[in-house]
Amino acid sequence: MERVDTPVVRAQRLDTRRSAKRAHEALLALDASIELEAGLRELVKIRVSVVNGCAYCIQLHTGDALAAGERQERLFALAAWDESPLFTARERAALRFADAVTHLTPGGVSDEVYEEATEHFTEEELGQLLFAVVAINAWNRLAVTTRKLPPGA
Repeated sequence: MERVDTPVVRAQRLDTRRSAKRAHEALLALDASIELEAGLRELVKIRVSVVNGCAYCIQLHTGDALAAGERQERLFALAAWDESPLFTARERAALRFADAVTHLTPGGVSDEVYEEATEHFTEEELGQLLFAVVAINAWNRLAVTTRKLPPGA
C-alpha cells in the first residue's frame, strides 16, 4: 500500500496587521519606498526568503516574479544561484550581497562582497538594494514567527 503524506498545517499565531497595525503599516511604507528594478528586487526577495525558510514569502514572490515574466528555470536556480550560469554579473553581485546581509557574521559584510556590489551598483542603487534586503528579512521574520500561511494552505 502506497503511503501518502499529508501536509502539516499549523495555525497562524498572530496577525500583525491587527496586533501591531501602525508598525505593520510602517513596514509596508518602507517596502513601497524602495526604488530598485522589479525583476532584480523579486529575485532578491525570493533568495532571502529561501535562506530564511519563509514559505509564505517564497510562494508570494515567486508568483509575483512569474507574473512579471521571470523564467521558471531561473527561479528554480535561486537556491544554488552561485553555481548557476543563469544570472548576470549584476544579479550575482546583488544575490551575494543579499546573502551576506542576511547571514551577518561577527565581521559583518566582507569588503570583498561590498566591493563587488559597488562595481555593479551606484551608491544610490546600493542603498536601495540594502533596504530591499532589510525589508524582506523583516517580512520573513514576521511571517516565520507568526506562522503566516501561504495562500491555499
